[in-house]
Amino acid sequence: MDDGAIIIVPIVMGTLFIGLPWLIFHYITRWKTAASLTGEDEKLLDELHYTARRLEERLMTIERIIAADNPDFRPSQSQSPSPYDISRRN
Repeated sequence: MDDGAIIIVPIVMGTLFIGLPWLIFHYITRWKTAASLTGEDEKLLDELHYTARRLEERLMTIERIIAADNPDFRPSQSQSPSPYDISRRN
């Protein structure tokens, strides 16, 4: 064997059996940690969901008031109460 093959074989073997698996597992770990929500993100989503519920209830109240004043008014949604339980939080 010549001197070039002596150097190339360990480099190729190291790359295939050490470098490539390390690279794959490194990015799999990064992908799994980046895919989850943080506690701050969950708190923000809860606050936004609660605000959306309150706004929906306000809109329904306004539509009931307008319907009481104007018999020709047709609300955009049903007048049934909200199916969401506001007290149920994560």
